[in-house]
Amino acid sequence: MEYAMKLEHLTKDFGSFRLEDVSFAIPGGTILGLIGENGAGKSTAIKCLLGILHPTSGQVELLEGEGLSAVGYVPDECPFSDQLKVEQVGKSCAGMFPGWEDELFAHYLQKFELPKGKKVKELSRGMKMKLSIAVALSHRPKLLVLDEATSGLDPVVRDEILDEFLAFIRDEDHAILLSSHITSDLEKICDYVVYLHRGRVTISGAKDELLETYGKLACSGADLAKVDPSLIVGKREGEYGCQALIKDRAAFRKAYPDLPLEVPSLEDLMIFTTRGDRE
Repeated sequence: MEYAMKLEHLTKDFGSFRLEDVSFAIPGGTILGLIGENGAGKSTAIKCLLGILHPTSGQVELLEGEGLSAVGYVPDECPFSDQLKVEQVGKSCAGMFPGWEDELFAHYLQKFELPKGKKVKELSRGMKMKLSIAVALSHRPKLLVLDEATSGLDPVVRDEILDEFLAFIRDEDHAILLSSHITSDLEKICDYVVYLHRGRVTISGAKDELLETYGKLACSGADLAKVDPSLIVGKREGEYGCQALIKDRAAFRKAYPDLPLEVPSLEDLMIFTTRGDRE
């Protein structure tokens, strides 16, 4: 399988907000991280992908024609009734998914240490998220779509869940779309990154290549003033020094060999791109 999912020139116009010409694809066996500030359009793109929203234009192609039955979805909030017991959640989902496997659900309950007899309302946020992931995995999806699935979780639980995601994509027929504000999580596990800003794709590509292409500059105001503005994505100027995101590390080093550059983080790419847009 070449691609698990493609969005091609996707546009969704709400009048007050417009998701504009969004295109990206997820190869099998990989994880794509979808990043962006609140209101950037991440959830809108996911809802169009899942058929919850109908695009104004453009198209979504899933799993070489297999469709939504091969997609596991984990929203940011647990979708199950507070009054259901954990084991009852599995029974209620069994009739919803053609590929549902009771034994697999039981396996994940044991693996995630989820108490069968507890009601959903009695679970911690971390346990609720594990339950949602257990449900999503128990009908053997090929594409896992996660909308802020790790937000609000403590580092230990997040690390456990990230390990599960990496195990899922060892089969190259599987892929993950992970929307998250926690860019450190994405740096750990993502192969590709798409940055949505004000409804548009601002940065897109292989994560390692992006972090190799861009550079983070820390220098004096006088040194920053010498830098060609076309190389600067965004900057932060303060009383004790300046920082800037450089869009072409190789070109910068050739032009300014005496100014040191650091490898940026995904958070740097977000923050400085947003700052540059406001300037």
